[in-house]
Amino acid sequence: MPMSGAQKHLNRAGDNLANYVQFMEREHPRKFKDVLGRISKKIPGIQQITAKRSEDGRLLLNFNESGYVDPFYQQDMSDGTLKMFAYLILLEDPNPSPLIGIEEPENGLHHQLLEPLAMEMKKYSYDEKNGPQIIVTTHSPFFVDALTPYEVWILEKDTSGFSTATRAADISCVKEMHAEGIPMGSLWYSDHFGKGNP
Repeated sequence: MPMSGAQKHLNRAGDNLANYVQFMEREHPRKFKDVLGRISKKIPGIQQITAKRSEDGRLLLNFNESGYVDPFYQQDMSDGTLKMFAYLILLEDPNPSPLIGIEEPENGLHHQLLEPLAMEMKKYSYDEKNGPQIIVTTHSPFFVDALTPYEVWILEKDTSGFSTATRAADISCVKEMHAEGIPMGSLWYSDHFGKGNP
C-alpha cells in the first residue's frame, strides 16, 4: 500500500502513481503542464490531459478523449491507458534512479503501443545528462522491433537451472539481416534467435 502524500519517484510496483503525479505538479508545475501535453500526444485517442484540484484538495487528472465532449477522470480510464501514462510519466522523471527495471510492459497494453514505448525508453536512457540504464524483460516481438541487435540480450535457462545471456549482435546473421531492414521482432519470431520462445 503506497503512503499518502506527494512522492518524488514512482515505486517498484507503480502503485503510487497518484502520489508521484502530485509531487510533479507541486514541485515542477510548469514542467508538469508541459509533460501532460507531451504525454497526451503519445497516447492514441487522447487529445489532452489536464490537472485540476477538487474541492477537497485532491489532484485530479482529466483525460479528453476523441469523440467525447466531457473529459474522463483517471479512475474512469482503461487500465491500458493508465499503464501507458504511468510508463510515459516515469520517463519524464527529472532525477531518475541510475537503473530502472521493467518487467513485461506488454501486459495490458495494445501491441501497437509497444514499439513506440520502446522508442521512448531508448530516447530517455540515451539522454546524455542523466539518462538511466533501462533493463526490460519482454515476451513481445512488437517491443523488440524498436531495438537493434546491440540492445537485445537473450536469456536462456539450461537443464541445470542456470541462465546464459547472449547478445543478439553476436549471433550469426542477425546483424546482417537487421541491417537489410528486417526488424528484430521478426527475426526473433522466425527463430533466428531465442529458440522460438518469444
